[in-house]
Amino acid sequence: MSEPTQPAKQGQDFEQTLDRSDTKVAEFDAKQHTLLERIQHLLHNNPTLVPVIVLILSLAAFGLIAGGKFFSAFNLSLILQQVSIIGILAAAQSLIIITAGIDLSVAAIMVLMSVVMGNLAVFAGVPSGIAILVGLAGGFGAGLMNGWFITKVKLPPFITTLGTWSIFYALLLWLSGAQSIRGQDIDTEAPFLKFFGTTFEIGGARITLSAVLMIVVFIVLWYMLNKTAWGRHVYAIGDDKEAADLSGIRTNRTLLSVYGLAGFVCALAGWASIGRVGSISPQSFYEGNLDSITAVVIGGISLFGGRGSIMGALFGALIVGVFRSGLRLSGVDVLWQVFAIGWLIIIAVAIDQWIRRVSA
Repeated sequence: MSEPTQPAKQGQDFEQTLDRSDTKVAEFDAKQHTLLERIQHLLHNNPTLVPVIVLILSLAAFGLIAGGKFFSAFNLSLILQQVSIIGILAAAQSLIIITAGIDLSVAAIMVLMSVVMGNLAVFAGVPSGIAILVGLAGGFGAGLMNGWFITKVKLPPFITTLGTWSIFYALLLWLSGAQSIRGQDIDTEAPFLKFFGTTFEIGGARITLSAVLMIVVFIVLWYMLNKTAWGRHVYAIGDDKEAADLSGIRTNRTLLSVYGLAGFVCALAGWASIGRVGSISPQSFYEGNLDSITAVVIGGISLFGGRGSIMGALFGALIVGVFRSGLRLSGVDVLWQVFAIGWLIIIAVAIDQWIRRVSA
């Protein structure tokens, strides 16, 4: 028989190439459907799932270790009360971290604005409502100050907020004279400042309005980030600011709004903290910056920006509260409680790196 013509041979070669390509594609597809990679993709697409699982396991573990007193209505409501202020700060911090930034001044803004509210209402005789509005506006302005340095002067967020942390802290010491405003003075002159310290009972659990405020703040911010164009722009900036610029997003304006909103939320936390603590101290919540970042990281929000749900920060704050309460009821020393939280942070960041590396 005669040899195949050249076109026929080329056709056979082409078919063999397609067969080899199909085999490679099939092998690739099979590889992508391994159990481990399915888990990685699931966590990548649902970043809040990790803190939810950790929270459930933590509750179960400490319920077994600490006994029935851990699941008492009083203890669970106490955990909610204890994390309420840090939870609100974590919500503000989440907004910044989603844009691939970080804010080291959130606690200083919060305490500064509580001092402003207290001085105006207690010592200057300003009506409580006006003093609170001034404090909230001041928080918004402090956030805008951070945003202006970052967007206009082009300073890194870490350096900017490290500097403004010192500025705000110095201002609050100056305004307060390094002295606390006593609870009795607040009760006499401006009781409305303690509004978020009001408690009510549900089935034996004592819930403060500060805890309710925390949940409301997270719900509102979740809606803004997930159901509005502004929220999509915030995530786009965190994912790739240059690409967001090229797509027509006004990145600087959006970043300014993010920092301003974060400052407003910090001031709201300052008002809530007055009711939670019962007084106004310039030394209170000194570790609030680190605690807020801890809640955000454990909550599965990526430090590299552009990924994570703000609700994760709520679960992160609750995880920290559950660990501290469970370890305390188990008789563990405070030193080892801090030790355990440190490991939680490292493990959370490691999981985030693993998800980003494999699922990107």
